[in-house]
Amino acid sequence: MDVDTRLLRYFVAVAEEGSLTRASARLYVSQPALTKQIKQLEALLGAELFHRSRAGMSLTEAGRALAERTPALLADWDVALRRTRQAAGRAARVLRVGFLASAANEATQRIVAEFTRARPGWRADLRQAAWSNPTAGLATGDVDVALLRLPFPGQDALRVEVLFSEPRWVALPSAHPLAARDVIAFEELWDEPFVAAPVETGPWRDYWLAADERDGHPVRVGAVTDQPDDWLSAIANGYGVALAPESAARFYARPGITYRPVSGVSPTRVGVAWTPADDANPVVQDFVRCCLAVRRSDCG
Repeated sequence: MDVDTRLLRYFVAVAEEGSLTRASARLYVSQPALTKQIKQLEALLGAELFHRSRAGMSLTEAGRALAERTPALLADWDVALRRTRQAAGRAARVLRVGFLASAANEATQRIVAEFTRARPGWRADLRQAAWSNPTAGLATGDVDVALLRLPFPGQDALRVEVLFSEPRWVALPSAHPLAARDVIAFEELWDEPFVAAPVETGPWRDYWLAADERDGHPVRVGAVTDQPDDWLSAIANGYGVALAPESAARFYARPGITYRPVSGVSPTRVGVAWTPADDANPVVQDFVRCCLAVRRSDCG
């Protein structure tokens, strides 16, 4: 019998969290979708894996037997998959660099140029990820290194070097009454509807809603988007406002949208991230060194 490794990952998350709600936030999937996948796995195995109750999800005897072996199995598969992809990259002389749209700025071109000088014949293949994938594919082994907005879910399990920080501004419809202000106090935005990332992104969504900086004031969500173009359209159409990096005013300028500085909200940071398994990977470390070299030149 062949079982999709995704189903096993979902099973492990629920087993470790003991809750569909917490597991869905950890996996960045909706709770109904996670419930469906767990039932699919149980049907494939012909065994009930969890006792379900109001208190949460607890393992059955069959579930405990599976839980004892699955983490090691998945870890071995992850290592095999990552090494296979890296071997293919080395053969093609390609470094896969994941990034979120807002994490790639003017410095990215200089980083790539520096990497090309450090590794003649190599190419940095830049791969943009949706906001529902805050590690830009790094956590799943789809890329070798990533340029990311901090903080992001799973950050503690990765190596991260901070490259720069910048203020968070607000993007709002140009016809909005606050658009004429030079600076907007964050508390003036608390009652505004916000354009948010998908709920499955958990801490990432909360950070860009500044949920912890509202003095307990509840968030109003006017629209949910996963891509920059949809995000811009939602704001321009008046469905809500959104916090954004200062650099978004340069990279995502669009008629009908105005960007303004915001006081009373913390700045955002960008970092280069890689897995601990790549601490000794010379190509990944060359890219990291290029990132740090550009950071030093900017600071100097």
